[in-house]
Amino acid sequence: MKGYRAGAVRQVGVLPVPAAVAVEIPRGTGLKKHDGSAFGALVHLFPFRDAPGGLPRAEIGPQPFPESPLVATPPSAVKAQQKAIQKADTLIEALGWIRKFRDTTTVIKLGGSVVEHPDSLRHLLVDIVFMSTLGMRIVVVHGGGKAISRAMDDAGLAPRFVQGRRYTDDATLGIVEKVLATELNHDLVARLEEYGGRAMSLNFLSTNVLFGDRLTLAGPGGEAIDLGHVGSVTRVDRLTIDNLTYAGQVPVIPSMAMGPDGEKLNVNADTAATAVAAAIGAEKLVVLSDIPGVLRDINDPESLIHSLTASEARRLISDGTIAAGMIPKIEGCLETLEQGVKKIHIIDGRLRHSLLLEIYTTSGVGTELVRDDALASSMRAGSSL
Repeated sequence: MKGYRAGAVRQVGVLPVPAAVAVEIPRGTGLKKHDGSAFGALVHLFPFRDAPGGLPRAEIGPQPFPESPLVATPPSAVKAQQKAIQKADTLIEALGWIRKFRDTTTVIKLGGSVVEHPDSLRHLLVDIVFMSTLGMRIVVVHGGGKAISRAMDDAGLAPRFVQGRRYTDDATLGIVEKVLATELNHDLVARLEEYGGRAMSLNFLSTNVLFGDRLTLAGPGGEAIDLGHVGSVTRVDRLTIDNLTYAGQVPVIPSMAMGPDGEKLNVNADTAATAVAAAIGAEKLVVLSDIPGVLRDINDPESLIHSLTASEARRLISDGTIAAGMIPKIEGCLETLEQGVKKIHIIDGRLRHSLLLEIYTTSGVGTELVRDDALASSMRAGSSL
């Protein structure tokens, strides 16, 4: 045994411990030679511990952690240690949020644009597994517009949109059910389980949880515009969803509903996610899209607004800051807040680990919308601390 005196090993339990070690005491430390035992040598090398054979802290005063005379730490190891410390700091920052959101329910809406990016989708699903593992109750509601359009093109069918909604005839309905409610839904569940999570498909082949009526739109002259097999959600089977989330599973729900006569209805994914979040009393609704959130200047990503109250959002709509396609999205979010959901997050699902960065960091990466009374309550709580 190199560095140890021959035959000087004694047994403690089942591990061999050297009885003596040859250690040279550094000069200028004021330390005396010890009896040669390994324990004594370590105590004298690190005298800040009040241990048998070592110098009491009071005798030597406060000292920095001494550099070991035996091992020189290479620069690469120092950098690796610094990175590890930074990761630990991030975990500590997340600790408060982890505690706050444990045992709360969050509905995550996966848009079709996000589903089309394999790498982004993989990171999002890993984030969902992480959040579920930490004790958050996660419900996923997903669309699949681009995949549906691609399947229609393969079938030789031209998509038709009326006021931004897909007109759904019998042939289109069959493709929507096959692509959205079956293939994509089952794929998301399989991938969540592949990444270590527990998930359950809630579709027409297993258990349907969304029920609705046919949706008609008002035309320019007030006449009713038929959209075919398109519906709005009127009822959500909360019991089934709650039973799964309380058991630690992630329900994965396609944006389709069942009509009163058994008719299958194509539902807008934002509408479906909003209905689910309100029905189950979710703490949060997270809308994953291909936009970073609400921008004061649409051409400047640095102008992202991290937090908005409902009244502030309405003011930004009035002054034109929120315009075009963002208006219906924000108005839908405001309706959801009015139905009892506490917070809504709009984030860019293409950003790696955007879910974790938004939920578990102080600044977040998207826009958070809250009710005005929720902000007032938090201000009162903060002033009472």
